[in-house]
Amino acid sequence: MRRTALVVASVMILLGLPVAHAQQYPAKSIRVILPFPPGGGADALMRPLAPKLAELTGQQWVIDNRPGANGNIAAETTANAAPDGYTLFFANSSLVINPSLYSKLPFNVERDFAPITLAAMTPSVLATHPSLPVKTVADLIGLARRQPGKLNFASGGAGNTMHLGVELLKSMAKVDMLHVPYKGGGPAIIDVIAGQCDFLVVNIGPVIGHIRGGKLNPLAVTSKTRAAVLPNIPTVSESGLPGYESTTWYGFVGQAALPKDIIARVNSVATTALKNPDTRERYIALGAESFTNTPEQYAAFIRKDIQDWAKVVKVSGARLD
Repeated sequence: MRRTALVVASVMILLGLPVAHAQQYPAKSIRVILPFPPGGGADALMRPLAPKLAELTGQQWVIDNRPGANGNIAAETTANAAPDGYTLFFANSSLVINPSLYSKLPFNVERDFAPITLAAMTPSVLATHPSLPVKTVADLIGLARRQPGKLNFASGGAGNTMHLGVELLKSMAKVDMLHVPYKGGGPAIIDVIAGQCDFLVVNIGPVIGHIRGGKLNPLAVTSKTRAAVLPNIPTVSESGLPGYESTTWYGFVGQAALPKDIIARVNSVATTALKNPDTRERYIALGAESFTNTPEQYAAFIRKDIQDWAKVVKVSGARLD
């Protein structure tokens, strides 16, 4: 049997076809690399998804958290792994933002990765300390115009979506506000709750309890449409800044040389798992929405997002070299 498999593989190599076509995939556990530590947004979304994927494939999907360098360590680890489908990357928006933040990266996003499917879109919420005398985004913009440079906002660090989401708002509204970066989203949230900073733009999941408890005042969500978990909170676009949108996405990518049949297989099982009602409900509770597309659609999405975020990074002046 082993000899037959080797003969088939040899023939396929001579024909220029990937050997993966001659083998059943997956035949062993799959490692999924995450760009941030346990407890973060990627971790919270991947952990309920992994058992669903295991059921569909008959193999374990093992989570491997590789934090550091704003997601670049995880991305480089993935790019350098064997293109056999057993090391995948659960990437997020940092993958398309980092090319504009760093003058040199050890990989090229469009050249070195094979998009498989989006998995989730996570809107953020613009939330203020309750003492700030504003009730809408229009109020916040008006206050910033009356007091240029006085209002401050917290973020989990320069160049992440917490920071750039406000930079986009500043650019569109033509206002000046002070950025206060922290080493992570947790400390930023704590200091806004404590009144040390005026407001922040942050993924909904980590602050939904604080919003419901009255510790943060939600003005708007940053997506095109209202968030299911906060249905009564308007979008930024409908609250005084038409056209505004800033969301964090998550999705599966592999190596550029990953065979197309494996890409199709992962896309298929991921789509099934993400459309599962239990997964959808879990994601909604986390302030996210499950979202799938084809590899081709995902590739086009990534190309456009690289360009869109490059404009925001340029305006913000953020660099992480």
